[in-house]
Amino acid sequence: MSEEPDFRVERLIGTWHRHLTHDLRRSEHTVRAYTTTARRFLRFENVEPEWGPLADCDHLTMRRYLADRRKDGLTNASTARELSAIKTFLKFAAQQAGKKQENVPRMRGPRVKKGIPRAVTPDDAIGLADLVADEPQELWIGARDRAVLLLLYGSGLRIAEALSLNGDALPLGDRLTVTGKGSKQRTVPLLPLVKQAIDAYVDATPYTLNPHQPLFRGARGGRLSQGVLQKAVVRARQALGLPPSATPHALRHSFATHLLAAGADLRSLQELLGHASLGSTQIYTKVDAATLLDVYRNAHPREAE
Repeated sequence: MSEEPDFRVERLIGTWHRHLTHDLRRSEHTVRAYTTTARRFLRFENVEPEWGPLADCDHLTMRRYLADRRKDGLTNASTARELSAIKTFLKFAAQQAGKKQENVPRMRGPRVKKGIPRAVTPDDAIGLADLVADEPQELWIGARDRAVLLLLYGSGLRIAEALSLNGDALPLGDRLTVTGKGSKQRTVPLLPLVKQAIDAYVDATPYTLNPHQPLFRGARGGRLSQGVLQKAVVRARQALGLPPSATPHALRHSFATHLLAAGADLRSLQELLGHASLGSTQIYTKVDAATLLDVYRNAHPREAE
């Protein structure tokens, strides 16, 4: 006796959920969003809830699905996110079916209006890292790029500091020692989300990570270059409608701005950022003041008079 359609859908969703949670170690928010999108897609007309047929899904089916979602009032930015989630799900379907992931349709999302330059919000930082992870055909490369970006935002590292890490940083604890400018070392905190992302990359990479060799490897095994990561961020920020100011280095700036807004003192922030002088750190008081002024102008009832 064949399985009921709803049972087949939930069976696939269960496997997808475990992959996102245990293999990719995505955040709770991302897992919830991606499983919701996959369930909705599996219940769409002409979509067969089996790994093989899903791996052969064509452009036409995906376009029809997105057109149907647009009728529900989906914005361009939300459509771009949903398309990314579907493509990631279909790549996984191809993997499960033993087929080539390259066959997943390479559809472009809708054009998104560029937003005004602003600090990257926590949601934007996580969203950027998640979308970058969904783009590469090879899952380990997506896991690598996500881990680096979350490290920049979660620990305030310069991109050069993150990419200079070697395998001797493993195994990870709740802190990480990095070497900054002038070969000065400092210790930074490692959030559980960041640690999980790095662990997911370590588990997925095809390379052996020796103590004196690069932690983050390029596709050919050498040290990952800044240019590769920067190009990936450009594609992701365009899909999300983020401004050109949303660069890998902006994640470090956002780390500092958010800590300051939450009450961190300048001396502690100076240590975390690895600034030689307090003067370099004081620029973030100006950034925070600018943010507060924007909030005031948008919220104060007298400002509009």
